[in-house]
Amino acid sequence: MLESTVPHSDSLSRRVVGLARLLDTIDARLARVFVPWAMRHPRHLAAFIRLARTHERLEGVRAQALADGVCVPPFLILSVTSRCNLRCAGCFAPAAGITAGQPVARPPLGVDGWHRVVEESAALGVMGFVIAGGEPFLLPGIANLFRDFPDRLFVVFTNGTALRDADLRVLRSCRSTAVMVSIEGDRDLTDRRRGCGVFERAIECLDRLRDAGVLTGLSVTIGRENIDYWSQERNIDALLAQSGPLALFIDQIPSGECAAQVATTEEQRARFHASIVSYRNRKAGGAYLVHSPIDEEALGGCLSAGRGIIHVNPTGDVTACPFSVVATHNVSTSTMHDAFAGPLFKLIRDNGPLFETPDQPCALLANAGKLESMAKGLGAYRAGAPDTAAVRSRGGLAVL
Repeated sequence: MLESTVPHSDSLSRRVVGLARLLDTIDARLARVFVPWAMRHPRHLAAFIRLARTHERLEGVRAQALADGVCVPPFLILSVTSRCNLRCAGCFAPAAGITAGQPVARPPLGVDGWHRVVEESAALGVMGFVIAGGEPFLLPGIANLFRDFPDRLFVVFTNGTALRDADLRVLRSCRSTAVMVSIEGDRDLTDRRRGCGVFERAIECLDRLRDAGVLTGLSVTIGRENIDYWSQERNIDALLAQSGPLALFIDQIPSGECAAQVATTEEQRARFHASIVSYRNRKAGGAYLVHSPIDEEALGGCLSAGRGIIHVNPTGDVTACPFSVVATHNVSTSTMHDAFAGPLFKLIRDNGPLFETPDQPCALLANAGKLESMAKGLGAYRAGAPDTAAVRSRGGLAVL
């Protein structure tokens, strides 16, 4: 059952005020949304305060690393498995080599391997880990990873159809983990893209998580079919009421046979973003909304290659972001320090204007050929490439 608001003892009041002050230094919207949520779920208060203090400390750690020549991202995206039980129309993962369904040069990492990745990255100053896939909960025991690092933030993206009871039991004790359940909109929009009955199962998953006291939210892929639906405040209100105070809207990356059917125009994306800004600036309402990648513009542009994120694919290749398939390091043979300090990410950061593509949601994917050409001299390879003779000639990796 959901925890109810408890009477404000002096101790609780001090902790709430302390949390509000800490969150306000990071983002005023965080304080507005998560302080009321924490008051309704007081057992999360200590964890939220710990995360805010860790955030403050790690800013200094990353600044020192940068002064030493290593750009450590605040967030790491981990595609922990290539397995998925759905076949969503227009999914970018096959195009990015994450769920391509072809033989790869290395075996996928298990939970122990991901534990080492998180441990090394956390020591270097990484604050949060975005857990993606495939479908993360198809990797047995994945929730244990979140439990083992209580001073780091984990944001898990799931389709809501594969959550095991064993993982739910572990999640009950994970105070620094948010689970984002993916839907497309209402029942018709969701089932049309994800499969018959998926909407109902996703809402059921949200109910189970919410009843267990887990911080939850919605993850939405914005395409041509649902952009108008989500531009209406009442639809956001209705579905957030069933989920939690978080919502991430990600512009669909056109790929595969559906590219022409799903692509939105630059004008549509700008208009939708304006509606999101209007929604989250309301004085009433308690939701923290992110619109990616447009929100990155306020932070100086694309956050890939260490400026905000770096990605690790299911077999351990370290790439600039989930949409890039070019790598120079694999966690099986390199440390995370070496990967962060590698020349590939510096090349991308130093040549940012070369990868700008205003009319596309993802500049790196739109300029994949340009990046591959520029990275040839760095010993780069194509992540997730099949095991061919050319692959074997470089120890199991396909050289560009």
